[in-house]
Parts: sequence; C-alpha cells; structure tokens
Amino acid sequence: MQLADLKVKIFADGADLNGIVDCSLNPLIKGFTTNPTLMRKAGVNDYAAFAREVLHAIPDKPISFEVFADEFSEMEAQALEISSWGPQVIVKIPVTNTKGMNSVPLIRRLARSGVRMNVTALMTLEQVKVAAECLADAPAGYISVFAGRVADTGRDPLPMMAEAVCVLSGRPHIELIWASPRELLNIFQANDIGCHVITVTNDLLKKLSLVGKSLEEYSLETVQMFHHDAVKAGYTLTTSPVPAELALHSSIKVRENGFYVS
Repeated sequence: MQLADLKVKIFADGADLNGIVDCSLNPLIKGFTTNPTLMRKAGVNDYAAFAREVLHAIPDKPISFEVFADEFSEMEAQALEISSWGPQVIVKIPVTNTKGMNSVPLIRRLARSGVRMNVTALMTLEQVKVAAECLADAPAGYISVFAGRVADTGRDPLPMMAEAVCVLSGRPHIELIWASPRELLNIFQANDIGCHVITVTNDLLKKLSLVGKSLEEYSLETVQMFHHDAVKAGYTLTTSPVPAELALHSSIKVRENGFYVS
C-alpha cells in the first residue's frame, strides 16, 4: 500500500513551531497534537502565546492542546479558555488526574458546554468504553489510546485497538487515535483495523520516504553506512594475510538474489 492510499488520518505530534508549519504544507498531515511534555522539550515558555502562534499559522486543521492543571475545577477553567481560542481547537483532557481520580464528571460537564475534546492517555479497553459514554452527547471529538506505550510493556496493542474501533463504531462523531506509535509499520496497522487517526512525531515523519523502498537497496545502503562510519572513525586492525586460495576475486561480475557474486 502506498501512503496516498491510506484511509487513516495522520496527525503530526510535536511542539516545534517551525516543524509544525513545515508539516502543515504536507498534504498527508490532516491535523496536529501536542502536550506539555513536548512543549517543555521544545523550549516553550508561554503556553498561550505558543498556541496562538500555531493557530495563526494553521487556521484550517484540528489542533489538540492539553490542559495541565491537576484539580478538576482548574482543568475545567483551562479547558473553557483553550476551547475559546478557535473552532479548530480540540481540548485534551487526561483520563485521570495525577492522583488516579477519573475525569468522568469533568468530561461530562465539558460535553454539555459544547467543548470539543480529545480524551487522552488511555491504555485499556475499559477506559475507551467509559470515555465513549462520556462523549456520547459531546461535539465531535477524539479518544487517544497510547498504543505505543502499551507495546512498551510487552503487550500487543493491536487486538485492543481493533476492539476499540468496534466500541466506537456506533458513535461516528468520536474518532479513535492510535497515539505514541513506535514505528512506521504502526501507520499501516492502524489503517488495516480501521482506526481513524494516528499521531506521528517528527522523527517518524522523516522516515515516510522509506515506505515502499527496495529492501535490497536498503540493505546495501546500510552496509555502505557501516563502512563509511568505520572509515571516518579511522578504525584499524592488525591482521594476518589471507591465503591466496581463499582470497575473493576482485572484480564483481554477477548479481544474484540480491547479492553480488564473483
């Protein structure tokens, strides 16, 4: 499958303003997400100022900004403020606060207030079911399951993600996000199960050019990279002469099954 044939939408995940603007020019990118951790790593000091710069640069695609308070009353106030920044703004609400208290009452109140939400940091199917119920009467929104972090624990997230798609099948206004992918393969896995959105960081986006690449060519380039780096590092070994009868012919004549043979 080629990238142009994908049905899953790719949202760029990051907080570098220049990178976000560059991604907005890529027709494959349908939206954007960020979070306080990414913003801190990118050196963002003024949350609201950064968000407004992003919204000014990209006025026509959905962009998720996350609340960062821990008390639900303050989360609610932040959510209402963030939501007021524009019609394309999606407010990310964590599934719990840092004390493990679920966000269900808050999500229900924000839904009644008409706030578009992205319920985030989910990692279980039960959380998906609860979040879906909370968003039943909400405007169009998202549920983000951190499939990559699930995989980090040694569990295969694919069966759960496929089941989550089924859970949301009767709620067309809620889209499932495959969050925190670890490799480009996840894009195609998400597409195959009918997941609506996958978030992709800049590091992974840079690898999109590899999709469909000849594996023989990639193998050769890998060998060339190792050799180039060894030469550049100036590595040397003291070796014994190779017996003449074992020496390989110096001229390459034929290419068979992906290998060059003399």
